[in-house]
Amino acid sequence: MYKVILLLDFAEEYSKSLLKGISKYASENGRWTFCRMPLYYRETKGMERILDWAKEWGAHGIIGQLYNEMDLQKILDTGIPVIAQDFKERFDVLPNITGDYHKMGQLGADYFLKKGFKHFAFYGFNNIVWSRERAEGFESRINDHGYKVHYFEHRKSRSTDIWYYKSNSLSNWLLSLPKPIALMTCDDNQGLHITEVCRQNNIRIPEEVAVLGVDNDVMLCELSDPPLSSIAMDIEKGGYDTAKLLEHMIINGNQSHYDIIVEATQIITRQSTDIYATHDTYIASTLKYIHQHIENNLHVEDVVQQVPLSRRSLEKRFLQITGYPIYKYIFNLRIEKFTQKLLETDMTVFEIAVDMGLSDSKNIARQFKQVKGCNPSEYRKKYLAGK
Repeated sequence: MYKVILLLDFAEEYSKSLLKGISKYASENGRWTFCRMPLYYRETKGMERILDWAKEWGAHGIIGQLYNEMDLQKILDTGIPVIAQDFKERFDVLPNITGDYHKMGQLGADYFLKKGFKHFAFYGFNNIVWSRERAEGFESRINDHGYKVHYFEHRKSRSTDIWYYKSNSLSNWLLSLPKPIALMTCDDNQGLHITEVCRQNNIRIPEEVAVLGVDNDVMLCELSDPPLSSIAMDIEKGGYDTAKLLEHMIINGNQSHYDIIVEATQIITRQSTDIYATHDTYIASTLKYIHQHIENNLHVEDVVQQVPLSRRSLEKRFLQITGYPIYKYIFNLRIEKFTQKLLETDMTVFEIAVDMGLSDSKNIARQFKQVKGCNPSEYRKKYLAGK
């Protein structure tokens, strides 16, 4: 039996998802006993006391949020395997639960670039690794396309920096930005700050400001008005891999470690980004109609009927502005929505097809494979492994 201390923020959806993966691995690989230790123990008792208690209890390992300023040598001297969640900065001498944050920023940039935006912004923290590197990845990709990024960054830690204490400066920043603008936030919590301040200042989302978060914390995303789009990550698999690494360290020694990389899976589009940036009113209304009716087995003929233009004229303008023929845009959006249902529900491929108004599930599965490189079942298995 392994005894493991969990020093995590149990109120955060990220930590809850990690715990699901950890629990999954533990249930598949013998009996594990967990001590869930709230973070206030770290604040009130100090890490030294936690380590003393871990030795008294006979703990085999610790998974938790640690300060980079802690005396790491004392942690190493205990001989207890420790895996750190990089909630501030990565550690050099301990394995980290981390991510390719630059890649996530680039994913967000590519998403907005495909939507035709010319103005971009980022809202986050400049002194926390997962925020800073997401911003760097976002900016590098935007710069590659000849655009610049507007910034509003917190200088303090997120636990004390509540948006409404600085609502005037945040409001002024949002009001000053060129419109329409694509705004990426470092996580969903900050995305919710932006949608709240926009609502206070009558800034329309997504028409004037399109907002994208990270983590796909469903509660926060749906609490937002309008609902917040977000980059989903395979956090549960990260938790599963973390437990696997901890067992490896317990068996092979404290120095036998590597970082756990939590991967982004896809962007979940909700109302906060469900738009294409264009000043052409006919194309804007066409895109709005497509997004609103994508789950109704939409065809090009249905779209053409919505605007007073000939099919030839609409097709030409649509291609010039979006870079895609209408049929291809519908196809891409349909695959995006299909993928979202595939990962967020337990419906079969047939049931998803029916839910989206499609009569031929084999055809959508074939189209899915053309885009993703594998069939829907294989894709689901790949990204939900360990859950």
